[in-house]
Amino acid sequence: MAVLEHALLQVAPDRVEAYEAALASALPLIRGMPGFEGIEIRRNAEAPGNYLLLVRWSSIADHRDGFRKSEHYKQWRALLHEFYDPFPDVRYFGEPFQS
Repeated sequence: MAVLEHALLQVAPDRVEAYEAALASALPLIRGMPGFEGIEIRRNAEAPGNYLLLVRWSSIADHRDGFRKSEHYKQWRALLHEFYDPFPDVRYFGEPFQS
């Protein structure tokens, strides 16, 4: 079952430019990972420095056991984690609800 990783990212407004430059460098690290199906990052239209991260994975394990235990994740973490305050809470969601 495909899953959607969701996280709200908070970056100090005065660090947005540096964060977005680091993010551009980090994106290739995740795009080549097994089970990766796509990524979307949206800026909050009302609050500078707030972002919505949505990553589609084939499974939770592809993210948790694959990406997060990889050398690519170490590089991702080095590039991006210093910007987050507080550190994001990651949640996983299943298939879209069908009525």
